[in-house]
Amino acid sequence: MTTPPFSPLITLSDGNEIQQLGLGVYKVDDVTAAGLVEGAIAAGYRRVDTAKLYYNEAGVGAGVRASGIPREEIFVTTKVWNDDQGYDETLRAFDTSLGLLGMDYVDLYLIHWPAPAQDRYRDTWRALEALHSDGRVRSIGVSNFTEAHLERLLDSATETPVVNQVEVQPWLQQDALIAFNAANGIQTEAWSPLGRGRVLDDPTIARIAAKHERSSAQIVLRWHVQRGLLVIPKSNSLERIRENSRVFDFELDAADLSEIAGLETGERTGSHPDAVG
Repeated sequence: MTTPPFSPLITLSDGNEIQQLGLGVYKVDDVTAAGLVEGAIAAGYRRVDTAKLYYNEAGVGAGVRASGIPREEIFVTTKVWNDDQGYDETLRAFDTSLGLLGMDYVDLYLIHWPAPAQDRYRDTWRALEALHSDGRVRSIGVSNFTEAHLERLLDSATETPVVNQVEVQPWLQQDALIAFNAANGIQTEAWSPLGRGRVLDDPTIARIAAKHERSSAQIVLRWHVQRGLLVIPKSNSLERIRENSRVFDFELDAADLSEIAGLETGERTGSHPDAVG
């Protein structure tokens, strides 16, 4: 028997619901992705985040089918890559992704990076709006957009992105961007929520983990959850994937949250959005 979902649902501004904690599959090869996705769904995950860039959309689709859970119960995200920016190019890229996934629709389609040097993300967004209107995508959003990128997009957009997926972790807490997103009805989603694993060695996180008798990863993920963020940790280990899901049965107190707030340095573990594409 498959384990039921463990995570609460968050309602996006378009009315669609999304599991707060999902599975990321960045840097997971196609074959491995199939087994990890199937195992994660068996452990209660109902959301998977992939992208064209990850080269594992076929594996994600295979894992969803192998799980035995109806497609409509699994929330699948993929993204259009920088090389495919532009209206017609995005429509073609979406067809390719959908074919690799082996699905009739995608739950959430994102612009992976604004790629401001190309200055094509507004045309790309028009393609996402068309896909949404056609029912081939249930929700549309962006990834790695700063306030400036969003302001420019919203100047010409018919629809507002429901999600902005950005790097958020204790060294890069993104308070201003999260507030801007919220003011515009955009849900923030954290990628690299564990700082590529580097923040797990922080002594403050370790001390809070010992206090709650939890792992450092569980403490950081719980911090994201209590901030109301969507979060997509990744791992190649099913044991770690299961461990990451066990963050809804305890709470960080005010002292914990204050200590973690003090870890902000502005340090990124990924690229700045203005430097990509």
